[in-house]
Amino acid sequence: MLLPTLPVTGSCRASVRIFLLIILLCCSGCTHLANDEWTGRDKAQHFLSSAFLAAAANAYAERQNWSPSHSAGFGVLFSISLGAAKELNDSRAGGTGWSWKDLSWDVAGAATGYVLWNTAR
Repeated sequence: MLLPTLPVTGSCRASVRIFLLIILLCCSGCTHLANDEWTGRDKAQHFLSSAFLAAAANAYAERQNWSPSHSAGFGVLFSISLGAAKELNDSRAGGTGWSWKDLSWDVAGAATGYVLWNTAR
């Protein structure tokens, strides 16, 4: 018996990718979690570097003649991906531990970088 197929739109694919990323992060097998605070110098560094990376990647994509929506998506996802990779590196045995708080500041910084880049154009 064949199962009916549903049309898949671009937004549906993006939703599936985000869902899979969240599942991957939740099941990443981190060796230990960080016991850290919500504020501090480390969080400011996460926020500012993510904002810069999102704006820079957005600018790069625009200069490659990508559409504005693809440029924005690339900028934000590039920044968040680097933040997640850093946290994954921190979660190894000799690291400081995976920090959801750091990743939250990365996401906030990426969103801020996106907004600042698009309002400055």
